[in-house]
Amino acid sequence: MSADSTSPARSPAASHAPLDLAEVAIFRAVAQEQSITRAAQQLGRVQSNVTTRVRQLEESLGVPLFLRDAKRMTLTDAGRQFLVYAEKLLALEEEARQSLRPGVPSGRLRIGSMESTAASRLPRPLAQYHAQWPEVSLALTTGASQPLIDAVLAQTLDCALIAAPGLLTDGHWQADALAGLAHQPVFTEDLMLVLPASHPPVTGPQDIRVPSLAVFARGCTYRDVALQWLEGGRDEHGQRVAVFDVDSYHAMLACVAAGNCGAVLPRSVLELARDPLPMRTHRLTRIDTWLVRRAGFRSAAFDAFLAALLDAQGLAPSPSAPSPSAPSPSAPSPFATPADPATERV
Repeated sequence: MSADSTSPARSPAASHAPLDLAEVAIFRAVAQEQSITRAAQQLGRVQSNVTTRVRQLEESLGVPLFLRDAKRMTLTDAGRQFLVYAEKLLALEEEARQSLRPGVPSGRLRIGSMESTAASRLPRPLAQYHAQWPEVSLALTTGASQPLIDAVLAQTLDCALIAAPGLLTDGHWQADALAGLAHQPVFTEDLMLVLPASHPPVTGPQDIRVPSLAVFARGCTYRDVALQWLEGGRDEHGQRVAVFDVDSYHAMLACVAAGNCGAVLPRSVLELARDPLPMRTHRLTRIDTWLVRRAGFRSAAFDAFLAALLDAQGLAPSPSAPSPSAPSPSAPSPFATPADPATERV
């Protein structure tokens, strides 16, 4: 009986040959670029070689890793699953190589950062780092704090700059927020509530008159702090504020400029504006920015990056602090009255 021409193609039979890490690296590049052409450019290889190595990897694993069409290469379910392990394999390979040259930064360093930190804090130390260690390949990914933490734990990032976790809106301390991670404070940010210039002065949540607040999506520590502040001090006369998600600080400021919305962002981002719009600001609190890494992970490339961050702040490296399990009894409230004027114009 002839084969049914409509039956799905069979997956190639898996072999038990050891994985070729070069093929794994090519697979990752194609997954990132979703294109053979762009992956070949990134890797400095010819397209035919990239295509061949991907097919060889699929044959070795016995499953298709990509769905192919004329425009892009999309990961299959098996491909997405394998990508998690590919990142771990390549990270471990890099860590092993660097362990043999402990004092010389080399290889690849995958850095995660909040968007605000990437824009306002990283340009100088990254430029310094590249000038001093040009042989290190830096990869920067931006996102909210919680997804960045997850990526470090999953070994898809080597380190990340996050907002220090604290009290959630339900009043519980984030005791396990940094489980499995080591951290180092590197920056301190003034977190600002930004309002239209016509808004009356603000001394607390009860004074808020805008109906909505533009913030990043869940997983952003700044969002949690703002919501806690709004709910913690609002009385029966306070206006309930609707929260909606935006994906950039430019979008936040555009919403504020429209005149009917507030936003929450670090002062360092406001100071980047060359031609700032008239706005009213109220400082909510100060929040530390931490550089986190997996507990036990260390490389010369990472150490050099930490040194560049601290040097940019005029600080000296110190041992990574342990993850907090509870707030210190003597620690001031994160919403203590700030020393500088609460309301100002920028």
